[in-house]
Amino acid sequence: MTQTRVSRAERQQQTRDRLVEVATQMFLDVGYSGTSLDKVAVEAGFSKGAVYSNFAGKEELCMAALDTIHAEKIRLVHEMFTEDTSIETRLKSFVEWSRSGLGEPRWTALEVEFAAVARHNPWVASELVKRHREVRRLIAQLISATVEDAGLETTVPVEHVATALLAVGAGLGGLRALDPKIDMDVFGDVLAGLVRPRRDPAAQ
Repeated sequence: MTQTRVSRAERQQQTRDRLVEVATQMFLDVGYSGTSLDKVAVEAGFSKGAVYSNFAGKEELCMAALDTIHAEKIRLVHEMFTEDTSIETRLKSFVEWSRSGLGEPRWTALEVEFAAVARHNPWVASELVKRHREVRRLIAQLISATVEDAGLETTVPVEHVATALLAVGAGLGGLRALDPKIDMDVFGDVLAGLVRPRRDPAAQ
């Protein structure tokens, strides 16, 4: 039986993936301050040196963990807005997702705690800004494609809609982390209020 040799690059990627997997769970369970590189290394089955060979420090490791969380949430939202269903059904699915996808206590707490690090760490601040801009860009793309497909248009520039939705989502997420009874339907209401039937230029 022939065994497939794993290259050094593949082993390093496997190590990195394992560290991010363990760190993500640990950051969610005990928070940023409660997580140490020593604990992550031990839980993942590696030495602390393995952590430093893949990440410059805890900030970079936490950023990678948040990237993993964000990628999954963006993937789910993208699936909802690209379904072959009516705009009403897509919005309903989106609001249903927001009930569990926004304001999950552990994720929200980690986001807030890590954002506080940005006050004293320019690298963290700049990386968070880059990621927020990318999320807004992806949201704008989804909205543009969705309204075009549905024969609608936005009442304000689509970039403003994306910014508004990101802000409302973050705000509702924070509120919901404290008060689970917050009505998440407001998220869909805000989005619905920012679109309208497409106007016929010839009729103007």
